[in-house]
Amino acid sequence: MADILTPVLGESVSEATIAKWTKKPGDAVKKDEILVELETDKVSLEVAAPADGTLTEILAGEGDTVTPGAVLGRIGAAGAAVASAPAAAPAAAPAPAATPAAAPAAGAALLDVKTPVMGESVAEGAISRWAKKVGESVKKDEILVEIETDKVAVEVASPADGVIAEIVAADGATVTPGQVIARIAAGASAGSVAAAPAAAPAPAAAPAAAPQKASEHLSPAVQRIVSETGLSTAGIAGTGKDGRITKGDALAALATPAAVAVAPVAAAPSAPVAPREVGPREERVKMTRLRQTIARRLKESQNTAAQLTTFNEVDMSTVMSLRNAYKDVFEKRHGVKLGFMSFFAKAVVAALKDIPALNAEIDGTDIIYKNHYDLGVAVGTEKGLVVPVLRDVDDLSLAGIEKGIAALGKQARDGTLSLDQLQGGTFTITNGGIYGSLMSTPILNMPQVGILGMHAIKERPMVVNGQIVARPMMYLALSYDHRIVDGKEAVTFLVRVKEGLEDPQRFVLDV
Repeated sequence: MADILTPVLGESVSEATIAKWTKKPGDAVKKDEILVELETDKVSLEVAAPADGTLTEILAGEGDTVTPGAVLGRIGAAGAAVASAPAAAPAAAPAPAATPAAAPAAGAALLDVKTPVMGESVAEGAISRWAKKVGESVKKDEILVEIETDKVAVEVASPADGVIAEIVAADGATVTPGQVIARIAAGASAGSVAAAPAAAPAPAAAPAAAPQKASEHLSPAVQRIVSETGLSTAGIAGTGKDGRITKGDALAALATPAAVAVAPVAAAPSAPVAPREVGPREERVKMTRLRQTIARRLKESQNTAAQLTTFNEVDMSTVMSLRNAYKDVFEKRHGVKLGFMSFFAKAVVAALKDIPALNAEIDGTDIIYKNHYDLGVAVGTEKGLVVPVLRDVDDLSLAGIEKGIAALGKQARDGTLSLDQLQGGTFTITNGGIYGSLMSTPILNMPQVGILGMHAIKERPMVVNGQIVARPMMYLALSYDHRIVDGKEAVTFLVRVKEGLEDPQRFVLDV
């Protein structure tokens, strides 16, 4: 018998709420398989199985508050008797209809295709697209399906040669790590697996009674959102256990214009609004999980930070001349092209050292100053905007920065970025100039308090030594969180970046 314990939740975090169990009593589990997701006022944590066996008991149900070291459940030997749990996990919502199973050839072993672990703090994903159909032959390590999470896309490969015998989770279905999504008849060949007749559809279940609202029991994460934003919970329909309001419910409510206000008198519930019908010249497409996450986080950033943007312009003559003079030698020696991003990264790091408030973040009533310089570099992909992080930029040469950015950009476009590469940045650079943008006001990448926007280089008439001359100019935009960054600091930061780019010798002299 092995106990499933609440882990240490982090400094200053004393409790958590059970967000979701991925298993129910009686289910077989594997060591290190994700069993339950905990939600604190800062992060979501996943708790894995300490051993192989059977989940025999759940002691803390969804919505319960637990403390570090508390026993969440117990794992017994395979086939062990299941104890009655005081608060078992509720049944999952019905998934989209799965593809009917096919009858495997005699002697063909069925192998399960399971959802892989998708990274820290990622508890679920959605089936994006199956590359194979039931009855089609597959090769070992051939990509079968792509699972889309709110951060990255994960490809699942075939575990063996054979034929797809069954697709358990259809396109659009929500899946969790370790869940069986398909079965393969190992060693079978195409044509030897006949599709079984589809089962008659099950009668529709009677609609469940509306759960009792339990907004008086708020999780730590929801309490923090309410205290920081003034969100009224009176009109929020909780989707958690017993109608409790989850963190997702609270974040969704923040997008409502009248959400942050003194709680009004509850009005009579209105009928749900049906989706607008599209016309013959329109198309309705479901937002991807990545796009939903981008939208939610950008709106959350605007709702949380006191955002302000200040502008300056930089003469790119010196950098362009330096680049044109050495680009061929640079590429021959280092195997990478010399671009503008490495100069900007160097200038930003030098400015951050002078203005440490822009390399910080807010944690409650504290400010955390970062003594490392991990720059997020915004990359546009077919699926949306991602911001991979280049670590320890202050220790990198121009060549090291260019190689790092090129590698991250390729991984972003290929969809192979890991979660670690998308987290922990201290400041972000975004370059709308590659698309022709002349000026913009970038939105903060929370919890960072600064983001620098680069723009298109255009020749403009400038007065130099009393003469009007054409110079290649770029507008720079710095968006910052006015809660901890003052206007003087923001303007000084942009001036430092401008000085570094107009006189790159400062990088060599460290002045």
